[in-house]
Amino acid sequence: MSTAAKTVTEPGTDQITSFTFGELLSSRTVIGQTLKELGETHDNLWVLTPDIGATLVEFRDAYPDRFVDVGLSEQACVGIAAGLANEGNIPVVSGMLPFLSMRALEQVRSDICYPNLPVKIVGTHGGLVGNGGSTHYAVEDLGLMTSLVNMTVTSIGDPLMVGEVLRQSMSMPGPLYIRLAVGKKDKVVYEPGSVQIEIGKGITAREGTDLTLFAHGETVSQALEAADILAAEHGIDARVVDMFTLKPIDEDLILRCAEETGRFVVVEDHLAYGGLASQISDVIADRGIRLDGFRRLGIPQVFAGFGEDTELRDKHGYGLQATVDAALTVSGGGPAGRGRAEVTA
Repeated sequence: MSTAAKTVTEPGTDQITSFTFGELLSSRTVIGQTLKELGETHDNLWVLTPDIGATLVEFRDAYPDRFVDVGLSEQACVGIAAGLANEGNIPVVSGMLPFLSMRALEQVRSDICYPNLPVKIVGTHGGLVGNGGSTHYAVEDLGLMTSLVNMTVTSIGDPLMVGEVLRQSMSMPGPLYIRLAVGKKDKVVYEPGSVQIEIGKGITAREGTDLTLFAHGETVSQALEAADILAAEHGIDARVVDMFTLKPIDEDLILRCAEETGRFVVVEDHLAYGGLASQISDVIADRGIRLDGFRRLGIPQVFAGFGEDTELRDKHGYGLQATVDAALTVSGGGPAGRGRAEVTA
C-alpha cells in the first residue's frame, strides 16, 4: 500500500501533524477537528461533555455558545443533549464510555432512544484499555447499547474512520453510539480512500478463503497481524472483516463469509458474550447457517484488574497468539478443504 503522508491539525494549535498508513494517530484529534469543521456547516450542532473536553477546544473556541461542559455528571449531560435534540439540534456527547454507557443508561434509554432523538454519543475507554482498572473499562457497553431500541452501535479502530462516521451521522435521524479505545495513539489501519466506510456495512480488511476473522475496534489490527502469521507460518488464508457497525449488523456480509469460508473466529475487546460474537451467533442461528467451525474470543466473566492492553488480552485469552490458535483449531491446523457452510434462506 501507498505510504503517502496525510495531515491533521492538532487541536487548539496551528500545528500540522503528518502521518502515514500504518502509523499512529489520535482519534481524539480527529474528533476535535471534525466537529469544528461540521460546526461551520451545521449551525444546529452542539457539543457537550461531562468534564472530558480537552480535545474539544477547537469547537469550544470557534462556537462557545454551542459548547456545554456540565462537569462530572454524565446523566445531566445526556439529559441536556436530549432536550437540545428535541428542539431540532444535533448534539454530540463526548466522554468516557464506562460512565456514559452505565451511569447514564436510563437517560440514554428513556430520554434519547425512546423518542428516537439524533444524539451522538462518542467516547473512549472501550475495552481493557488505559490501565484504569475495572471501574474504568467499558466491557459491557456493547451488550447494553445493542439492546436499546433505535440505537445504532459502532466500534472503531482506525482513527480516520471516526471523522467519516461523524460526518455521515449528521443526516441520521436517530441516536448513535461510537466506541473508541483510549483514543490517543490509534493505528491507521486503512490507507485513506482505500475502503468504503458506510454505517451498517462491514469492511473486508483482508481477503481470504479458509476462514473469517471478525473483529472491531483495536482488535482489527490484531486480527490482521494474526492473518499474516497464519499465511506465513501455516499456509492458511484468513479473511479479516472489520465489523465496525454492530447494530444494525451486516447480515449479508456474514452470510457471504459463511458461504465462502465456512469457519468463523470472532475476537473482541468486550465480554465474550453480549458483543459482536453474540450478534453474529444470532444471525447464524436465525438464518439456519451450518458452519464448519466457530470460536469466540473475548473477556471472560471476570473483573480484569490492572495491566497494559496487550498484557490483559494475553492473560484473558484473546490476544494475538490466542487468535492464531483459535484459527488453527477451527481450520483443523491447515488450509480448509472444499467443504463450505450450508446456508438456509
